[in-house]
Amino acid sequence: MELNDRQEKILKIVKQHGPITGRKIAEQLSLTRATLRPDLAILTMSGYLDARPRVGYFYTGKETEEVMSSKIRNIIVSDVQSVPILIKKETSIYEAIVTMFLEDVGTLYAIDESNGLAGVISRKDLLRGTMGNNDIEKTPVSVIMTRKPGITICYPNDLLIYAANQLIEKQIDSLPVIEEQEGVEVVIGRITKTNIARVFVNLME
Repeated sequence: MELNDRQEKILKIVKQHGPITGRKIAEQLSLTRATLRPDLAILTMSGYLDARPRVGYFYTGKETEEVMSSKIRNIIVSDVQSVPILIKKETSIYEAIVTMFLEDVGTLYAIDESNGLAGVISRKDLLRGTMGNNDIEKTPVSVIMTRKPGITICYPNDLLIYAANQLIEKQIDSLPVIEEQEGVEVVIGRITKTNIARVFVNLME
């Protein structure tokens, strides 16, 4: 996060004189407290400053990298997960290919009769399924999909950093986000490399 000139000045004043009230900061900058209120809110929410009633603002001692790291480590999967693309495990390889292109995704999740996760289908799986197979309109994805226990999953309350590490370690494009519903592992979301990249971009902006 890049601070503007006024926010940098506020930070410098608090470092030197903190704890210090908003009124005294405003006096040093020859501004009104109302003018400073948005800047103080940003600095407090970003983790640079902390505030205590009747005491004032004080510097937390955190630098930009520490603030970023702290924020990232507090993000959970449910904060950023996107909508999963689900198909029945009986769906043909041909239909799966069409669905993947129409939805513009890299992974499909196959579900069974109870709507539970049955398998994961990647681009590589579909490519492998078409090689030497002239009957892809009749062959179900269940023949080529990755099944348990080979599926790496995550849960809504998992830390995003955990999900990111799983993507890197397993060298996969996405993770299904699972919720237990009456003993069935239901896919309620997905975490992709794009989700994670978007988080970093938003934090930097």
